[in-house]
Amino acid sequence: MSVILIIEDNKDVNMMLKEVLIDAGHEVKSVYTGIDGIREIKSLKYDLVLLDIMLPYKSGDEILKEMREFSEIPVIIISAKDMVGTKIDFLKLGADDYITKPFDLGEVAARVEANLRRSSQKIQVDKSFRYKDMVLDDSTKSVTVNNSELELTAKEYMILEMLIKNKGKVFTKANLYESIWQEEYLGDDNAVKTHISNLRNKLKKVNPKAQYVETVWGLGYRLYKE
Repeated sequence: MSVILIIEDNKDVNMMLKEVLIDAGHEVKSVYTGIDGIREIKSLKYDLVLLDIMLPYKSGDEILKEMREFSEIPVIIISAKDMVGTKIDFLKLGADDYITKPFDLGEVAARVEANLRRSSQKIQVDKSFRYKDMVLDDSTKSVTVNNSELELTAKEYMILEMLIKNKGKVFTKANLYESIWQEEYLGDDNAVKTHISNLRNKLKKVNPKAQYVETVWGLGYRLYKE
């Protein structure tokens, strides 16, 4: 089951889209402002985003630009603007598809399925993720740095996997704990801090000249921006 985010300020349109996608078997979250939309994308993992252009507080093009700095999930633009130039601009910004209002709900559902299918095929083909001299091989669950394989615990690997698959995205201690330990985060950050520290030490032993995991004070952790 795919998890889809709808960012659309018209409540009737948002509800229609939500209902047809739920009927198609997807889990759907609706938000109505640009600020809420980008917050959702940064904090939770979605498989696809349906994005309106004209949104309160933060426009669709601003959201698309910002999310493409850290995420490659499919984005389908839904807009009343039918000008070819507008469509081209959004595709150049990183949109995967563009649907013009008024739209047929069946077509929207079909476009969603097509984009999810393409995204799934892309993920299956690309099993290696690179950052600096680090390579994470998703198929063998191994990590090499400076051509040397790291000996990681399962949770250390999972932390590094989340960071390298979402370059530039900041993960809070709560994000990491609830995703990896699969338990509710109650404010005790010792487990996360200890694993991050151990991970940094192992990376430093292999390549003491490079920095990999950055602490964003007051927020959490991410890979250093290249």
